[in-house]
Amino acid sequence: MTGLRYVYAVCRPYGTPLQSQLTGVGGDPPRLLTHHGLVAVVSHVPEADFAEEPLRAHLEDLDWLTAVARAHQGVIDALTTVTTPLPLRLGTVFRDDSGVRTMMEAREESFLRTLDRLEGRVEWGVKVYVESDRAPDAPAAPAPAPKPVSGRDYLRQRRERTKSQDDLWQRAETFATRLHETLSGAAEDSRLHAPQNPTLSGASGRNVLNAAYLVPRVHSEEFVEKVERTKDGAPGIRVELTGPWAAYSFAGEEIAEEEGP
Repeated sequence: MTGLRYVYAVCRPYGTPLQSQLTGVGGDPPRLLTHHGLVAVVSHVPEADFAEEPLRAHLEDLDWLTAVARAHQGVIDALTTVTTPLPLRLGTVFRDDSGVRTMMEAREESFLRTLDRLEGRVEWGVKVYVESDRAPDAPAAPAPAPKPVSGRDYLRQRRERTKSQDDLWQRAETFATRLHETLSGAAEDSRLHAPQNPTLSGASGRNVLNAAYLVPRVHSEEFVEKVERTKDGAPGIRVELTGPWAAYSFAGEEIAEEEGP
């Protein structure tokens, strides 16, 4: 089959095959491209969609991008069940097999070093949200119809509501800081990401912690239990756990200059 080479991840050779029905980006099944002690997991994609110019245009198409991201993640998830993959950036494309091997040759020492560090480890994501009537930057709800109270009483009630909300946000930030310290102590490494924008994520509430933790797979159950024990201890605060994932947040420096198609 002709076409460009879409690269999902680099890993060490592994013996357990991926599920036979697995398809990648564009519906093409992933295959393995071996070079020295490394394996690149690739599939063929059409030049009409993934050459530099059309790819740049497609990246503005949210539906197209979502479909590619879902297929990309499906391959990474399948790899994570059989080996420790080093995920590459979404949309990493090369002209042909030779281009992929040239990239692997140039980054061989770095890839091997990172794979050694990530071997047998997975990433867990933890987010903390303030569950409130509105996020701090959202417009206030319209005030209810005036009641027969004095202006002083009205202002006092507004101050009390504002103080109550401020207190909740402060408690959430303190809770998130302590939780991150606790979970960092139970993980080999951690990363703090920028809080998610609720408009983009669709999640309710204000995100005050968005963190990733690198955990040995054999210790994952203990880590999950540690997170679960925190979930009911803070009224008005929601804790979300996701994973286990391939160690995206700990993969190190991404390919700075990829060979274009």
